[in-house]
Amino acid sequence: CGVEDAVRVKSVSGVTLSQHSVMDCTTAKALKTWVEGGLKPAFGSLGGGVSKIRVAAHYACRTRNNQKGAKISEHGKGHAIDISGIYLENGNEVSVLKDWGKGRGGKALAGARKAACGPFGTVLGPGSDRFHRDHFHFDTARYRGGAYCK
Repeated sequence: CGVEDAVRVKSVSGVTLSQHSVMDCTTAKALKTWVEGGLKPAFGSLGGGVSKIRVAAHYACRTRNNQKGAKISEHGKGHAIDISGIYLENGNEVSVLKDWGKGRGGKALAGARKAACGPFGTVLGPGSDRFHRDHFHFDTARYRGGAYCK
């Protein structure tokens, strides 16, 4: 475990993170690209626009999905961030667990997740596996053959 050139991110392009998050510079840049080009446009003026991102996880020295014997997670390298919800300017939260696939909030979440594929090498969320039903996992791992988005 460990993060090369670690940064602690408090906010991105005017959007606060619910907890200060440790990551490498590549991941911080990908997060900025996504917030500006994916998250904000996906939510538009819904609830007055995006004010805060609920961070479920960032740097942590652990295995993939916290499974015994698994490889070190991208979280353990500072290459990943997990997002469980988006707060709007009006104070409402759009939750991945509660709002995925439902109404305008669910549509905005789907657009934001789709837009993450590109800035991030791996994008996981509801429907990808049992570990990601309540949050988005974004990481900057690069795989042969391009991004993995599910």
